[in-house]
Amino acid sequence: MRRVAEALGTGVASLYWHVENKDELIELVVDRVLSEISVPEPDPSRWREQSVEWMLEARSVLLRHPGVGVLTLGRIPVGPSTVRWVEWFLALLRGAGVPDPIAAYAGDLAGLYLGAHALEDAMGPQSPTGEPLSGEEIARMIRGYFESLPPDRFPNIHDTLDNLFGGDADSRFRLGLEIIVRGLATYIEDPTDANGSGTA
Repeated sequence: MRRVAEALGTGVASLYWHVENKDELIELVVDRVLSEISVPEPDPSRWREQSVEWMLEARSVLLRHPGVGVLTLGRIPVGPSTVRWVEWFLALLRGAGVPDPIAAYAGDLAGLYLGAHALEDAMGPQSPTGEPLSGEEIARMIRGYFESLPPDRFPNIHDTLDNLFGGDADSRFRLGLEIIVRGLATYIEDPTDANGSGTA
């Protein structure tokens, strides 16, 4: 709070006149950043496309504001921008025929997916040795370790090495979105399986 007050050229007491504490300040920052994500009119006939477009735009906004994504993790969306998101996503999925228990949890899943990716994007790849290494050097080092594992004990790792180390962050994010969207589609095809119990 002291650093924020200094950056604004005011005193801490003046800042506390507007926000009660650090948590409230974080909520305001998160909601301000997330207000940059557009919320189009929900079109259930295009729910797949709209879901993916919205998630890609949300990731783009979080990439422009490194450090904000991690602040979303563990927070229930209560700001005006995030509540608007929740309403839009529910309207989109429910309108497409996604059962209520699944539609309700899908928003949480989307938020977790975005927050986790934003955290990884902000951190960058972590060196297993603690040395300052580039992302390419880190990937080569870990791939070399995986390749050194005995193939008779780790046949699946050896069979999928190119996949495990393939693609950049954008393509992997898009693939994850495709997996989520395909999963949601199965509940439209068979809504009787949507009991919300968390069991497959």
